[in-house]
Amino acid sequence: MTFSAAQIAMLINGKVEGNANATVASFGKIEEAKEGQLAFLANPKYEEHLYTTLASVIIVNETQELKQPVAAALIRVPDAYSAFATLLSKYQEIIAQQLTGIQEPSHIDKSVTMGTQVFVGAFAYLSEGVVVGDHVKIHPNAYIGTNVKIGNNTTIHAGVKIYHDCVIGNHCTIHAGTVIGSDGFGFAPQADGSFKKVPQIGNVVMEDYVEVGANATIDRATIGSTIIHAGAKLDNLIQIAHNVEVGNNTVIAAQAGVSGSTKLGNNVMIGGQAGIVGHISIADGSKINAQSGVSKSIKAPNSAVTGSPAFDYTAALRSQAVSRNLPEIEKRIKELEKLVQQLLAEKVS
Repeated sequence: MTFSAAQIAMLINGKVEGNANATVASFGKIEEAKEGQLAFLANPKYEEHLYTTLASVIIVNETQELKQPVAAALIRVPDAYSAFATLLSKYQEIIAQQLTGIQEPSHIDKSVTMGTQVFVGAFAYLSEGVVVGDHVKIHPNAYIGTNVKIGNNTTIHAGVKIYHDCVIGNHCTIHAGTVIGSDGFGFAPQADGSFKKVPQIGNVVMEDYVEVGANATIDRATIGSTIIHAGAKLDNLIQIAHNVEVGNNTVIAAQAGVSGSTKLGNNVMIGGQAGIVGHISIADGSKINAQSGVSKSIKAPNSAVTGSPAFDYTAALRSQAVSRNLPEIEKRIKELEKLVQQLLAEKVS
């Protein structure tokens, strides 16, 4: 597919500067782009490539000043990075719309309710009572359990497993290998030292516009629901335990884990490999640094914590600064001790 600079500008509400008829058919990084490709410039670090790139069309911030002539057509927007993301999303939607139909072999139970313009890939398995919305894409080798509900415009990538009774909202994306609704880690210790499994009879509810990365796991609730609220974004290799609640527009980076019954507020940001214990609450807007271990509730909104156990981010930086200066501090203390000993000796004499 080929688009002109004018057509692209209409899609992202930009203004063309230069040849509005310049056309592109693919995307490229500004430092590597070739003729016929679209690039963008958002980071000043790459500004030098603006004047040397072979890209035919470039999305730039409306405040971008030109230090020399640019061969490409420019599309000026308030935020080049955001506009480029919007454009990629629209392009992806166009590609997805072309993917429809049911590939064979696949298993779709007779009781499945199917929306319009649905794609089901080969070797996918849709169980009894499944409800699939409009424009849903279920890629090969996916398993959709009994009575699962999938909303409109949602994409289930290859090898995803969604256990029975789970609910997936509209405009969600679940990447390859992720498991939704596996049993929560519930075992009751017995007098003889063994553990008795506690049945996990709840489900997972994923609201609209949620994205989950590859090989993540979201456990079903013991009773009730594990809930991922609208707009949350979960990276690859994340563990969400039973009865956890993830707030609206919360983002969690790779290899982080959230233990059972913990509630994350809205707009929380969690760095990679962070660990959060169970049965606590994290206030709205909290920021948890990578590899932090959070062992108690964060009650003040917009707090930032780091370390293990995690504590206030600013205080942690001060502590680190003091730690780096310990050798010098030790040296000064020893000098002061010598001085005190000399003064005492003089006083005695």
